[in-house]
Amino acid sequence: MENATVTMSAAELAEFEAFKAAQAAKRAKDERKQNLEMYNAMIDEQIACAIPELKDISEQLSTVQKTVFENFRALLDMKKDIMKMTKDGQRSHTFTSSDGQSRIELGFYQLDNYKDTVNDGIAMIKEFIKGLAKDPETQSLVDMVLKLLSKDQKGNLKASRVLQLRQMADKINDDRFTEGVEIIMNSYAPIPSKQFIRAFIKGEDGEWLPIPLSITDAK
Repeated sequence: MENATVTMSAAELAEFEAFKAAQAAKRAKDERKQNLEMYNAMIDEQIACAIPELKDISEQLSTVQKTVFENFRALLDMKKDIMKMTKDGQRSHTFTSSDGQSRIELGFYQLDNYKDTVNDGIAMIKEFIKGLAKDPETQSLVDMVLKLLSKDQKGNLKASRVLQLRQMADKINDDRFTEGVEIIMNSYAPIPSKQFIRAFIKGEDGEWLPIPLSITDAK
């Protein structure tokens, strides 16, 4: 049987081509939809597998951290007794094995915090610099001091900036300015934050190699 030949006008051909294009676009859209549905299903599947494992690891780490701190707390009490220490102001402690091959560091981070008297010190310094800006050079100094006195989102000064103020006070050599800085420094009352544990083993070259204790650090 011979193939039939269909004759179309230019308008009919254009209409046919438009129909084919529309059909192809629909097929592509349906395929994308199916692929997206499959992709989302795979995400759900992987999350369902990963979350229980990650949760289990997190709970194990939490338990180990608590146990390690409790065990070493007893050692710290012994250390204070042996060393006749009346007060322990250290934020971190390091323990090294007798063979020098293993090391554990534990302690806590702290957040900058100040007593209300910090505002008196700030006011005293601002009063000093209020009439100081008389030329570009002194204006630069004023801007620098004001930047060091600026507080963070929690309303606290950064301890590192207070140290810079202390150094500046030595150069400015003004009793009022120095007194304001001292009030700020005496108002410092940091708050203990999260505890941390770091563990190390000594490598072949004698360097301390950290044992990864978080998924971010693990290799």
